[in-house]
Amino acid sequence: MATEVLWYLIPREGHYPWEPEGRRPVDLGYLQHLAATVERLGYSGALLATDQYDVWALGSALAAATGPGFQPLLAVHPGLVSPTLLAKMALSFEHLHGPGRLRFNVVNGSTEQLREYGLHVEHDDRYRLAAEYWSLVKRLTSGEVFDHEGEFYRLKNAGGSLRDLPPLREGHIPLWFGGSSPAGIEVAAEHVDVYLTWGEPPHLLKEKLERVRERAAAHGRTLRLGLRLHLIVRDTEEQAWAAADRLLDVTSQATYARQLGGRQAEDGVGWQRQFRQHGGRVPARARELETHPNLWPGMSLFRPGPGTAVVGSTEQVVERLREFQELGVDTFILSGNPLLEEAYRVAETVLPQLR
Repeated sequence: MATEVLWYLIPREGHYPWEPEGRRPVDLGYLQHLAATVERLGYSGALLATDQYDVWALGSALAAATGPGFQPLLAVHPGLVSPTLLAKMALSFEHLHGPGRLRFNVVNGSTEQLREYGLHVEHDDRYRLAAEYWSLVKRLTSGEVFDHEGEFYRLKNAGGSLRDLPPLREGHIPLWFGGSSPAGIEVAAEHVDVYLTWGEPPHLLKEKLERVRERAAAHGRTLRLGLRLHLIVRDTEEQAWAAADRLLDVTSQATYARQLGGRQAEDGVGWQRQFRQHGGRVPARARELETHPNLWPGMSLFRPGPGTAVVGSTEQVVERLREFQELGVDTFILSGNPLLEEAYRVAETVLPQLR
């Protein structure tokens, strides 16, 4: 399969948007312009993360301003709305914006984070809930009508009210998902279409991806493999590392404290694996944390979520991405700050060689 590349799109935009002075004003027009640019540059869509805005409102606004080449990947927490309602939202989206555009990024979140929304489930319980939830959503977005008695859901005539919203594609809305714990990998192996992971040194990633493939094979399935990465790409390696150094220099102590304080206790295995790459240490210079040639886990020192960046010249960045391709990765979700300017830079330098 040809390599697919998506961009990243959230309303926190700028050279270092985790600080007020590094953030630029963003409104609906700006975000629609960014989405149209992503489509025009040849990315197949963008991940819309669970950030400042609700992804459904944002995704609909962006889909209305773009064409079929822009496929939003909406981050969704299972369990926050009923599976039947989510299916109705998804089918409505495709009827309004065109078939084949919508994709789900399954986000299991953390125990503490989800309590804010009234969902009180511990780590492994979240994955059991996710397995049941997404199996129902897959059936509902495929047009099935059925009854269901499960651990978390009891549904009667599920899908009956959706007869006027028939699926416009073959099969269900695709599921993209990342989970590094045994429970998360098992859910991926049984239910999802694209397994996503955050960036790690290739030898660590190889071990995890082999385990995912083995578990998928045990369920008689194969998965596509995707990687979420930040890029700091410049004409020379020295310029790229200088840009990473600047991010460390402009980040406030309050941001470091907020991002790192107490995070060691988080129950997400993906986060724990990422945290071990830097140990919560803020270096004087970025390269002190280089874990593999051109791999830098420093982005997670000041922003939530995936925190590994590939730092280097165009040739070095392409070489690192090709290393991941050799592990079986056929899908990349990339980003850089600012999102608008770096979408151009990556499209003009990295993408032609990567594809």
